[in-house]
Amino acid sequence: MTVETTAPTDGLTPDAAVRLYVDNAARAVGLEDDVAQVLGSSYREVTVQVPLRRDDGSLLVAQGYRVQHNGARGPYKGGLRYHPEADLDEVRALASLMTWKTALLDLPFGGAKGGLQVDPRHLSERELQTLTRKFALSLSHVLGVYRDIPAPDVNTNAQVMAWFMDAYSGRHGYSPAAVTGKPIDLGGAPGREAATGRGLVYVLEAAARRWGWDLAGRRVVVQGFGNVGTWAARDLEALGARVVAVSDIGGGVFNDNGLDVSRLIETVAAGGSVVDSDTPHTKLSNDEVLTLDCDILVPAALGGCITGANAADIRASLVVEGANHPVSPAADEILADRGVRVIPDILANGGGVTGSYFEWTQNIQQFQWKEDRFNTELRDRLDRAFNDVAEYSESHECTYRLASYSIALERVARAVRLRGYV
Repeated sequence: MTVETTAPTDGLTPDAAVRLYVDNAARAVGLEDDVAQVLGSSYREVTVQVPLRRDDGSLLVAQGYRVQHNGARGPYKGGLRYHPEADLDEVRALASLMTWKTALLDLPFGGAKGGLQVDPRHLSERELQTLTRKFALSLSHVLGVYRDIPAPDVNTNAQVMAWFMDAYSGRHGYSPAAVTGKPIDLGGAPGREAATGRGLVYVLEAAARRWGWDLAGRRVVVQGFGNVGTWAARDLEALGARVVAVSDIGGGVFNDNGLDVSRLIETVAAGGSVVDSDTPHTKLSNDEVLTLDCDILVPAALGGCITGANAADIRASLVVEGANHPVSPAADEILADRGVRVIPDILANGGGVTGSYFEWTQNIQQFQWKEDRFNTELRDRLDRAFNDVAEYSESHECTYRLASYSIALERVARAVRLRGYV
């Protein structure tokens, strides 16, 4: 598990930054004021206190959150992140992003997010399991198969979701569909673990086909080498792209001839940093990695890494947002003015929630797909979403971000009106 820090960028908190993107789209589509009022805030925000008696006898009191932004299109859906800076503002922003992401991908979900303010690197396995079970029980009254379905996010994984599901099931009866991103043996879907990073590559392949690009030989930089970054790097390398730099909390590594992604993954899986790998490389700082000359930059760590302060130094032709809100609104304008294409997070990293949708439906049906079918369905969904965005962008002469938010906003607004909320 890695813990990196995120902070307000360009004077905006994460929630304010996402609201600015939404407001821009609302003006673009002429959203009515009454609908905008409904969509402008969260439906429910739950704050809980989660005390933990640690192995050394001391007491840790963690603050936990679950924000349910909008459920007009279906039950709430969103991940759980464990991070010292997962405060209410950050969780609000992420819940809102999930509303727009599920709408853009045309999934029958609303948007939610959960956060626990804790650094999991400093917890034993027993402490992490106990904290997770207490967190699950403290939120169980607002969760459920057709109410709100959590999934993994930053610093949570299949094991954490297994504990979370077991605690929830102890109170409500065996409920595998109440949580996604679980181990295969507990109802997880083959393909779900790779879905976010692999989905990013599917979106990139769709873009390459539309733009007449050949991904083979393209120089790729991946900032953040967790679940999303590792799968994206692995699949891009398999397509013939040259992964020239990656980074994690320990720093960055660079090799213009291409890094050995498999060896980097082995090092990280063993608990090391990419800088500890024996693959030939030059060490760089995280800031230097972001500004390397490359064809494709994949920011796949935490939000706020590309700001008004460094956007002019970005030398990629294309930025594909693997993380949530990694580009600030000020940086987004600078990149657009410079002709740098950006595929936004609500499209680029949508493979995770799409994969969760597949897992959820399989759990409800008590029928498991083969991984080939999972990946075929995933590619089909993401291809359609990308082409929807590209066609909107071309017809309205706007950025992919504005096109993505406009499509999502119109879909959620239709559901709000049809359900009689306004």
